[in-house]
Amino acid sequence: MLSGSWGPDFASGIAPTVPLGDGTTSHPGSAASTAADPSAPLGILDPFEDDRPHDQCGVFGVWAPGEDVSRLTYFGLYALQHRGQQSAGIATSDGERIRVYKDQGLVSQVFTDEILQGLHGHIALGHCRYATTGADNWLNAQPTLGPTPSGTIALGHNGNLTNTSELRNLARSLADEDDPQHGATTDTSIVTALLGLADRIPGPAPFVARARPVGADMSAPTADEDAAPLVPAALKVLPRLRGAFSLVFMDEGTLYGARDPHGYRPLVLGRLHSGWVLASETAALDLVGAIFVREIEPGELISIDASGVRSRHFAVTRASTCVFEYVYLARPDTVIGGRQIVATRRRMGAILAQESPIDADLVIPTPESGTPAAIGYAQESGIPFAQGLVKNSYVGRTFIQPTQSLRQLGIRLKLNPLREVIEGKRLIVIDDSIVRGNTQRALVKMLREAGAAEVHVRISSPPVNWPCFFGIDFPTRAELIASSMDIEHVRASIGADSLAYLSLRGMVEATGQGTSLCLGCFTGDYPEPIAKGTPIPGTPGATA
Repeated sequence: MLSGSWGPDFASGIAPTVPLGDGTTSHPGSAASTAADPSAPLGILDPFEDDRPHDQCGVFGVWAPGEDVSRLTYFGLYALQHRGQQSAGIATSDGERIRVYKDQGLVSQVFTDEILQGLHGHIALGHCRYATTGADNWLNAQPTLGPTPSGTIALGHNGNLTNTSELRNLARSLADEDDPQHGATTDTSIVTALLGLADRIPGPAPFVARARPVGADMSAPTADEDAAPLVPAALKVLPRLRGAFSLVFMDEGTLYGARDPHGYRPLVLGRLHSGWVLASETAALDLVGAIFVREIEPGELISIDASGVRSRHFAVTRASTCVFEYVYLARPDTVIGGRQIVATRRRMGAILAQESPIDADLVIPTPESGTPAAIGYAQESGIPFAQGLVKNSYVGRTFIQPTQSLRQLGIRLKLNPLREVIEGKRLIVIDDSIVRGNTQRALVKMLREAGAAEVHVRISSPPVNWPCFFGIDFPTRAELIASSMDIEHVRASIGADSLAYLSLRGMVEATGQGTSLCLGCFTGDYPEPIAKGTPIPGTPGATA
C-alpha cells in the first residue's frame, strides 16, 4: 500500500513502485516485483466497447470525522463506475499520514473488506478511471500521490487538459529530478507534480482572497491568513491549466475540489450529518446518504476542513458544460444544471418523434442508454414501447480473452433479441449516438435475422462530426462515420430502412441549458481554441 510519508529517497527520485497481485506495492528488483506488470492493460470482452463514447473518470471525496470514510468512498465509486472501468483507487488521511490503494479493474474487483479496513482516517478521495490521456496501466491509476513543501497531496481528475506538453515542460524545469511524474504518463500526474512545486513557479505569489463560507454573502476580499495549505499552490497552478478538469484532491488535513472555468465536467457538493462530500454526479450523493447542496461553479476552488467549506474563484466563469453528459455519459438518476438526466433524455426522444415520425409497430431501445429516449419517442408518437433486446449487464473488462469463435458472435455477447417480440414487426430502434457505426450495423443485421420486417433507426442526438478534446474518447474525425457520409449513406452503411437524427436545436432545447453548453463534437466550434498538434484523447498519436 502506498503511503504519504515521503523520505529522502523519494525526494531524490527512487524507481517507481509496481503492483503486486493484491494491489500492494514494492520496488522494481525485489523478489515480489515480478508478480504483475504495471504496464499491462486489461482485456476487453465487449467487441463493440470502442464504438461507444467514454468519459475519462469519476471522482469522489469525503471529509467526515467519525465516519467510515473509505467505505463511503467505495460506495460512492460504485455509483460512478459507469464513468470509468479500467482502474480504481482510494486515498485516506488520518490527519498525519495519507494512504493510497489502487489497482486495475472494477471497484468491486479492486477492494475487499480487509483493504478498506486498512484505509482509515476522516478524509478520503476515490477515483475510477477510463484512460484518455496516458496508457491503461497501473502506473496511471489514480489517485496520484506526490510531495508538497508541507506534506503530501493525493489527487483525482475527471477531464482532459489540452496544454499537457507546456505543463510537462514547466514541471520538468522546476523539479530536482528528471521525472517529476514518477513513471506515470497522464495529465493528472503533471498537475500533481505542479501543485507540489508551485512555490518554485516564477512570478508573484497569488493574492489569496478571504474565503467565502458556503451559504454566506460575498464580502470585500481581504488577505486570508488561515488559507488551507494547498490553496496558494492551487491558485497559482489552476489558472495555468487549459481544457477540462474537475479535481478532487487532499492533503493530510483538508479536502479540496476545483472545476475548470468552462465547467465541462460535473462536480457537486453534498452534506452528510457529520461532514461533506464531493462527487462527479448527484447519484453518488444519493447512494451514500448525502444531501445535495449545489454544483461546484466553473472556475471555483473549495476547501473543506474543521472550519467548514470555503469557496474561492480562480478564473472568470464561461460555462460550457459538455452536452454529452445529458445525451449519454451521466447516470439517468443524476441531476446536472438543475435538470434530471432521465427527464432530459425522454424529452430528446419526444422531440425526435416530432421531427422524424415514421409508421411502425413498436419502439424499442438499444439498452440501456437508449431507453429514456425510446420511452419519450413512444409516448409522443403513440407507438407502443417494447423491450425487444436483452442486455448482458456483466459484459465488460476482463483478464480472460474471448476465443475467435466467441468474437465472431459479435454483438450477441452483449445484446440478444427477443424473437417473439420483434418477429414480423416494423421496428423503430432508438439509440443515443452513432460513432463509427459498427454497433448499429451489427444490431440491424441481428434484428433482421430475428425476423424484423423493417428496422428504422432514430438517434437522440445530432451526427457526431468532430473529436472531443475535453475528456471523451471519440475517435479521429476520419473514423467518425458522419464526418465522411451524409445521412443517406450512413443509413445504407448500417443497413437500416430509414435513419434520422435529433436536430441540434432539439437537443439543446431538451437540456434547458441555452448557450451554456459545449457542442464541439457536433459543430466543430469549441469553447476555447485548440492548438494545432493537440492530442486527441483516447487516440494515441492522433492530433488536431
